Amino acid sequence: MTPREQPAAGRHLPIVAVTPFPRAAAGALGDSQLRANLGRATRTIREKRAAVVAEVPDWELLRERAARVKDDVLDRLPELVARFARAATAAGATVHHAVDAAAANAVVTELVRAQGVDRVVKVKSMATQEIGLNEALAAAGVTAVETDLAELIVQLADDTPSHILVPAIHYNRGQIRELFARRMPGFTADSDDPAVLAGAAREHLRRTFLAARVAICGANFAVAETGSLVVVESEGNGRMCLTLPDTLIAVVGVEKLLPRFADLGDFLRLLPRSSTGERMNPYTSIVTGVTPGDGPRRLHVVLLDNGRHRVAADPVGRAALRCIRCSACLNVCPVYERVGGHAYGSVYPGPIGAILSPQLTGQDAGHNSTLPHASTLCGACYDVCPVKIDIPAILVHLRQTGPKPPAERAAMAVLAWTMRDRRRWRAALRTARSGGRPLRLLTRRHGGRLRRAPWPLSAWTAHRDAPLPADESFRDWWHRTHDS
Repeated sequence: MTPREQPAAGRHLPIVAVTPFPRAAAGALGDSQLRANLGRATRTIREKRAAVVAEVPDWELLRERAARVKDDVLDRLPELVARFARAATAAGATVHHAVDAAAANAVVTELVRAQGVDRVVKVKSMATQEIGLNEALAAAGVTAVETDLAELIVQLADDTPSHILVPAIHYNRGQIRELFARRMPGFTADSDDPAVLAGAAREHLRRTFLAARVAICGANFAVAETGSLVVVESEGNGRMCLTLPDTLIAVVGVEKLLPRFADLGDFLRLLPRSSTGERMNPYTSIVTGVTPGDGPRRLHVVLLDNGRHRVAADPVGRAALRCIRCSACLNVCPVYERVGGHAYGSVYPGPIGAILSPQLTGQDAGHNSTLPHASTLCGACYDVCPVKIDIPAILVHLRQTGPKPPAERAAMAVLAWTMRDRRRWRAALRTARSGGRPLRLLTRRHGGRLRRAPWPLSAWTAHRDAPLPADESFRDWWHRTHDS
């Protein structure tokens, strides 16, 4: 597995696609090993999720309640950000506000430098990937060590994650064993047994944990009422990072807020079932400020905006900010299953990435305007979303509001002008029927459907047949059969 091609440093944000999705997807479709890895992994996760969700009789009620809570957060976002900051500060944390990726990276880099270290440990965090924190720290001479097993695999491969929950989903265990043999110090095992590979990673990381003075994390939830950070994980690496180092720095998107501690219960039932297919996460850590003699002595929370307030102002697109990063939509998406996460060109792949990345950056950024078209609109993503994000509706919204080629804009303007007047529309239909008669003769053996057309219609017929106008419109048929 080769690393995804990266553009020159300083010219790329990790949530901006540098290649149009159709071109990137075409390349991924040619990788049979990738498709096999993805199909096997997503099928397993889907089956596990379905089994544990079926055990919950009030699952739909949980989804409804969670969606209402997240919408309430978006309605009161400035108020809840201020409330969280006050509560966290009162508990002994230091709260920083970052308007964008550059500001967040600058804050974290300065905090790490203040501790005089050149190495930090990290808990898996989508927010830090979104802002390119590891690269910013590397530019400042600081090595960030990913401690989640899948993130470690991706880091050792000089690759990028391709799944929100399972970043190394595009690797099989044979590929991982070969990678460990090349890149992990002291690894000599011939076996690709998962227990052997996990044990080797554990030994590799243990020394790093014990020596670390600074850790960086994200948060699955942040409770405005108490100033608490909630981190859920399955491996225990997060607990090591949250408790052993002297300094803990959390980078948290403002949409992760929950108003009250009592709101947390529903989300802790929804998230593990939707993500890992577990009834509860093996490790759920709640950090509230600083407690003498227990955990880190210094806690810094960087509240990240990076376009979120702008997204919250869109009455349709704002629902994307309900996302709790469970990845259920990726695991059911027929497009994602065949092309993987790298084709999306963003740290947020799959259906949620197709609506979140273009909104956070603006659709004019890179090739993010192509992402809303990376969908069949089958609706499976909406069916499994634990917070009821209507992803298909937002995809259509972004397709309508996104940038259009000049030729398409001109064609739509002409069509709109034609359809605004009944007489013009009927004349256009008669012209289309007359022009289509020779083609119907040529395509009779194909059921009157055009399989190949010249440019620009070839963009359509390259993937699907084009129906020809009917011999007679319904209106003409009605007049012919009823007016005589």
